[in-house]
Amino acid sequence: MTATTLVFLGTIRTGSQPGDDTTALAVRDGRIHALGDAARALAADADEVVEVGDGLLMAAFGDGHAHPLFGGLESFGPRIKGLGSVADIVSEVGRWAKEHPAAEWIVGASYDPALAPDGEFDARWLDDAVADRPVVLRADDYHTVWCNTEALRRAGVTAATEEPRLGWIVRRPDGTPLGTLREWHACDLVLDQVPARAEDELVEALRRAGDTYARAGLTWVQDAWVEPEMVDAYLAAARRGALGFRVDLAQRADPDHWRAQRERFAATRARVAAEGGELLTARTVKYFSDGVVEGGTAAMLAPYLDAPHSCGMPVWEPRALAEAVRTFDADGFQTHIHAIGDAGVRAALDAVESAIVTNPAWDRRPVITHVQVVDPADLPRFAALGVIANFEPLWAQPDPLQTELSIPRIGAERAALQYPMGHLARDGVRLSFGSDWPVSSHVPLEGIQVAVTRRTFAGEPEAGWLPHQRLTVEEALTAATAGVAHQAGADDRLALAPGAPADLVLLSADPRAVDPMEIRHARVLGTWLGGRPTYRKDQQGRKDPS
Repeated sequence: MTATTLVFLGTIRTGSQPGDDTTALAVRDGRIHALGDAARALAADADEVVEVGDGLLMAAFGDGHAHPLFGGLESFGPRIKGLGSVADIVSEVGRWAKEHPAAEWIVGASYDPALAPDGEFDARWLDDAVADRPVVLRADDYHTVWCNTEALRRAGVTAATEEPRLGWIVRRPDGTPLGTLREWHACDLVLDQVPARAEDELVEALRRAGDTYARAGLTWVQDAWVEPEMVDAYLAAARRGALGFRVDLAQRADPDHWRAQRERFAATRARVAAEGGELLTARTVKYFSDGVVEGGTAAMLAPYLDAPHSCGMPVWEPRALAEAVRTFDADGFQTHIHAIGDAGVRAALDAVESAIVTNPAWDRRPVITHVQVVDPADLPRFAALGVIANFEPLWAQPDPLQTELSIPRIGAERAALQYPMGHLARDGVRLSFGSDWPVSSHVPLEGIQVAVTRRTFAGEPEAGWLPHQRLTVEEALTAATAGVAHQAGADDRLALAPGAPADLVLLSADPRAVDPMEIRHARVLGTWLGGRPTYRKDQQGRKDPS
């Protein structure tokens, strides 16, 4: 139950400008009522007083690019995320299959593609654990699947299967499928055979996602990949009170069918506005410009070093992408484009520019997400076009995905162009942070630490990886809060001010005051959504402030 008046006492980051802190904040009926002395004066008669102590109260984190439903569903199958070897994954799949003998399909996510050479996994490895039922596992980039022989058989994938237009079937030297499928149409050969989940399961997955977000201090999320059946699940969760976070749904535009999607997207937006309540919107259209570097499918301006015949796999032909973006922009949808390779980023910028030049002006706030490799000639275009650069900052470190897959594929010169956060921030570009969860950790403080240090959690390299692209702690906190609020069109959540929704997080330590390599160790002590606690580590409140 929301307290009539809630007062916080201690260090409070308002976010209005760097260093603009206050020492008291009062919440009344879900909104910030007062700051400073005016808030402190309300403490004596408040329903609850929370002492911030040595910690920090600040605006709750947002996630500008994630997949909550996929994240929640990962807990329904084999727990393979984070396992350190192929043998461990196979063992876990076998354990889960034994404990669930009635499961027709064994579906799991998300394995580390760096665990096998070139990210190529053999169906026979999974056959050793389960041979009589189909197994399909998503890689942690969600652009690749690994399946066993029975799954390939059920899907009819053989040596005679032609290569799909958008996707690759990794094959053995004799042409038979190895068991690894890359990108949309190849993955869908198997994924389309998996039985649909019941609505109750999807709602439960969203409830679990909400609990996960609350414990991390998150209150708003951009779901960046929504299919029609997912909309029904979100609406059901909202009706049942199982949706514990604000979320905007980005409906995915299909390059082969987007014209037919136009009417449905508009109808879904209207339906969500009518039925979704205050937490749910559907104002965005999502486009995949390309794939991923580690899989060799990100669209590059020059060929991959390990595949000189290939510049990757654009999902859209650039002119078609521009046409679709123009069309949905004219319909009033925000643009959200996945772009990882330098050619993919250029095509995304060209599409946004086409919409700006062609359509009447409006508050469009276009988003290009991931922004991994950017040709230097394209960097100034972000500011010129008003593009929000959404980064997943946890990726900006030399982890095995970089050292074993990405850098060998693109080489040192292009690797040095990756994740240009610092450059774009200095250009005045709006940055927002996301996680791409469950692709990577949903915890904002982990990404913030990497954005500030450009080091692995083990501290490598000591001087930082591409250190000129580091952000200050204030810049990183702003990207994870006000930057995401700007992306969300939530101008009333850009800073903590009277009248703003009381979306708040209480941290055990002030990230601005600790060693940058310790930022991720700050604990979330509480999260409030519109003044209502969605997570409390312990009971921080007291009635008498004396």
